[in-house]
Amino acid sequence: MKILVLGSGGREHTLVYKIGQSSLVDKIFCIPGNAGIAQDGAECVNISLDDQQGLIEFAKREAVDLTVVGPEVPLAEGIVDAFEAAGLKIFGPRKQAAQLESSKIFAKNLLRKYNVPTADFKIFSDLKQALSFLRSKDFPQVIKADGLAAGKGVRIVNSYPEAKVAVEDMMQKKIFQKAGERILVEECLIGDEVSIMVLTDSETILPLVSSQDHKRVFDNDSGPNTGGMGAYSPAAIGGDLFKQIIDSIVVPVISGLKKQGIVYKGVLYVGIMLTSEGPKVLEFNVRFGDPETQVILPRLKTDIVRVFQAVVEARLKDIELDWDERSCVCVVLASGGYPGHYEKNKPISGLGNLAKDKDVFVFHAGTKFYNGELVTSGGRVLGISALGPTLDEAITRMYEAVSQISFKAMHFRKDIAQRALKPSVSVGFDPGIELKRNVK
Repeated sequence: MKILVLGSGGREHTLVYKIGQSSLVDKIFCIPGNAGIAQDGAECVNISLDDQQGLIEFAKREAVDLTVVGPEVPLAEGIVDAFEAAGLKIFGPRKQAAQLESSKIFAKNLLRKYNVPTADFKIFSDLKQALSFLRSKDFPQVIKADGLAAGKGVRIVNSYPEAKVAVEDMMQKKIFQKAGERILVEECLIGDEVSIMVLTDSETILPLVSSQDHKRVFDNDSGPNTGGMGAYSPAAIGGDLFKQIIDSIVVPVISGLKKQGIVYKGVLYVGIMLTSEGPKVLEFNVRFGDPETQVILPRLKTDIVRVFQAVVEARLKDIELDWDERSCVCVVLASGGYPGHYEKNKPISGLGNLAKDKDVFVFHAGTKFYNGELVTSGGRVLGISALGPTLDEAITRMYEAVSQISFKAMHFRKDIAQRALKPSVSVGFDPGIELKRNVK
């Protein structure tokens, strides 16, 4: 088989790594890819992800058997619809289903309609009305741009002056362009976060192992939100709670879409807040999470290409997933200044020292070759993942690997997964076959 992966980050490198283990695969293409993906044997091709016709022509010319979409923007723009119309097999949800991520208002209205637990919210398209509403509220509150904003469209505000700045940034200054023309004002949920990802073909729901990411840039969850500074799997969640999330949140969402004539095929990522009132939905992603993928896929023992085929062909009911029982952790090595301004083209050293450890994985996110040298090309540069018999041992192995790597102004969090090592937290449950669900 020939497989095409769309995207250029750490998630896509992890997908290429796992696809490369499949006995079905002869050739992997990645558009546009990165330096690490190229080193792993995939052929990287320079076509814009906005160029749907160019992507279709490439897939036809190279006789690609299956395309796997990494990032959210092509999904939101209907790449799956376009490929399917051209007779090409592709893994990911169609444009209508992708609204779960591309429109927070669509997602919240769906949750409300099918009584899925989430934060209370109000929708605004008028700046003055939004500000008037916020004057009457207690804080903190959460301000969200409706559309895609590269992970930066959510602000937690602790006072009215902060709220005013956030609303004006989105609706008046249009820092997110059209994405902020409509906004949501939500109650701020308190609790611990957990990320649940499931595979679905709209007929069957099959959960992946649990994971949790770290969004804040600095230790102790301080500093601004980022695209993710690290992750660990399994997360601090017990079996009964995992089942509750699947049955009270995931099943009603996929079933609700189906009732509205929307077929969802692909991965659904649900961000959950574990509140005192029970689990509630924070957000949806309609693709693999990044960097959660970097701790989930190293644990997957099942041939991922067979899984993707089953989703695309609506026969997920026939699939059972086999998992490595060990824990996995990942830390992101970032450029100095990220998530703000940062410099590029900084030489990266030390990766050759890690090649012999089969339980350590180096996933490239923002790298390229410049004059024959591996250099930085993004804010999140590398994801270093490690497997270990326990979470604690995986953490130790990961940071030992990090100590071998360097580039100018490199920074990273030193507390990945520490919250899961608290004595009061139970870690270790992962879904088995009993959590597979049929969708009515």
